[in-house]
Amino acid sequence: MLEFLKRPVVVTADINLNVVALTAVGLLSRLWRLTYPRAVVFDEVYYGQYISFYMKRIFFLDGSGPPFGHMLLAFGGYLGGFDGNFLWNRIGAEYSSNVPVWSLRLLPALAGALSVPMAYQVLLELHFPHCAATGAALLLLIENALLTQSRLMLLESVLIFFNLLAVLSYLKFLNSQDRPFSPSWWFWLTLTGAACSCAVGTRYTGIFTYLLVLAVAVVHAWHLIGDQTLSNVRVLCHLLARAVALLVVPVVMYLLFFYVHLILLHRSGPHDQIMSSAFQASLEGGLARITQGQPLEVAFGSQVTLKSVFGKPMPCWLHSHQSTYPVIYESGRGSSHQQQVTCYPFKDVNNWWIIKDPGRHQLVVSSPPRPVRHGDMVQLVHGMTTRFLNTHDVAAPLSPHSQEVSCYIDYNISMPSQNLWRLDIVNRESDTEVWKTILSEVRFVHVNTSAILKVSGSHLPDWGFRQLEVVGEKPSRGSHESMAWNVEEHRYGRSQEQKERELELHSPTQIDISRNLSFMARFWELQWRVLSLRSDESEHKYSSTPLDWVTLDTNIAYWLHPKTSAQIHLLGNIVIWASAGLATVAYLLLFSWYLLRRRRSACGLPEDCWLRWVLAGVLCAGGWAVNYLPFFMMEKTLFLYHYLPALTFQILLLPVVLQHISDHLCRSRLQRSLFSALVVAWFACACHVFIMLRPLTYGDTALSPSALRALRWKDSWDILIRKH
Repeated sequence: MLEFLKRPVVVTADINLNVVALTAVGLLSRLWRLTYPRAVVFDEVYYGQYISFYMKRIFFLDGSGPPFGHMLLAFGGYLGGFDGNFLWNRIGAEYSSNVPVWSLRLLPALAGALSVPMAYQVLLELHFPHCAATGAALLLLIENALLTQSRLMLLESVLIFFNLLAVLSYLKFLNSQDRPFSPSWWFWLTLTGAACSCAVGTRYTGIFTYLLVLAVAVVHAWHLIGDQTLSNVRVLCHLLARAVALLVVPVVMYLLFFYVHLILLHRSGPHDQIMSSAFQASLEGGLARITQGQPLEVAFGSQVTLKSVFGKPMPCWLHSHQSTYPVIYESGRGSSHQQQVTCYPFKDVNNWWIIKDPGRHQLVVSSPPRPVRHGDMVQLVHGMTTRFLNTHDVAAPLSPHSQEVSCYIDYNISMPSQNLWRLDIVNRESDTEVWKTILSEVRFVHVNTSAILKVSGSHLPDWGFRQLEVVGEKPSRGSHESMAWNVEEHRYGRSQEQKERELELHSPTQIDISRNLSFMARFWELQWRVLSLRSDESEHKYSSTPLDWVTLDTNIAYWLHPKTSAQIHLLGNIVIWASAGLATVAYLLLFSWYLLRRRRSACGLPEDCWLRWVLAGVLCAGGWAVNYLPFFMMEKTLFLYHYLPALTFQILLLPVVLQHISDHLCRSRLQRSLFSALVVAWFACACHVFIMLRPLTYGDTALSPSALRALRWKDSWDILIRKH
């Protein structure tokens, strides 16, 4: 009965000692003295702020990419018990005792360390020998820029890790086609999609590797369709499995990243103003505290503030004040000399307006309230001056092709008031929809001229207090978000007398209406804001162009010791960078040559070698191209670290080309021996450069001025030489 207990349980496992050794040295190189320097290093000043926001559950918006990478860094802070209390305001600032530097830098370091054995595995899966695979791993190990970037609280090493994991997983899946639909087959296919999603979730540039893997998968699926040995049902199952793993899984995971992000960051923060009023009201504190208890439906007599939905060039509210437009503008054109109407980027009592029924004189809400609906005629009365919002056939101050918008002052001249507006609810579900606080996006269409109330985006001169210009735009020019407004703050007006009404504008009502946005609504808005948020395009001291990266004509001084000459620089191993560039050129020339010979039916390579050569080139040379060439079209400030994902693929291509030359171009044993000796000598030079640049990689050695001058191989390298 218990026969199985009479025999010992034996577990056998194949352990690749190369992988173990490469993992060990990778961990040693990345984790050694990880807490040094105990100071803010370059972009840690930005990522640290986001980590603090996560620790305090405060909402923030970062235009550099999706939240998954930031959440990984924050997870490191959580593991170290970080409470978020540190002022991230200066590069070089010493970390206080409550900042767990080791755990904050741990995950990027682990990602960089594990990329080393992963490079080895990628070349093995491409069916290259262990020698070439080990060479690829060692090159990643001793590449100074990759080492520097992975030892800091930065995201490039995480992005590279997921890029390599996606390629490795797909190759594993591709090599398991003899066991379709087996557990390992499903595991590697699903892991491919998951890794691609993680890469995109870390940085949007991760989509380049995702598209590359997807393109290779499409080509393989196309060949699968033509396989006559498979039944139609079998082919359909293969295609559905790939669609689910490579399309559905990444999308679901990408949504999950934002879901967790929004669940964690539920408190109001410094970036709220960029978001819509509805989004702000869904956060604890801030606008949610101000708008709590507001009526949902806007009625005749309601007191409201109107926020521009567009939010550019900055969030602002419809505003007026006692000042009037100049009689004559600087350009010589005349104005109506009416009361100014602007869009003001701060909350102010002059942002309040009263929604008036044109057929009645009352400025209070009746009992029961009469809600305003789509298509209703309204008048907008400025709360503090009781003047009506008006526009007429007078050119706007800075936009002469648009109409001036003002609050009407009766000067007893032949310029009658034109203050009727038709309410147009843009996001309505029916033509009888009621105007809702926060949720409704509305346009105000002038009845007399059909002009639409709009923020032009231009700043008025000093006479307009540098506030944003508001104009009446003809509808023939097309609709735009700058024409849409939403009610942010809302009161039911009860006082007919002006003095009492001014006091009433500051008194909240007590009707509690829930305005919780759905996750998808918040996701789409946050996604749009992230993609449309323009980063600072000003020139940076260490910014560079994509052409500078290939030739390593640039570096970045990450950290300088305040007292000694010790410093950390993002500086690549010039031997590896130059050799990787030459390998790319060599691959393209050889590929073109082989392609021409095959066209002439002079196949110099066996078919299996040719297919391996093509696949290696598509993934390695293609990986370099898709991660490098798009930067030529990007209008943003670029730095050397943007090149590191492309460089990683280029480094993988280097041993591929060297192995191919040894196997197929060196005809005799003597040639192979000489070529091997040259490769060994070249690798020794790369190691020598790594050792020479090591003080600038780890920053733990104070070098003399002469030693620093010796390391300044290019005039473009900004290496600080202190005078003692």
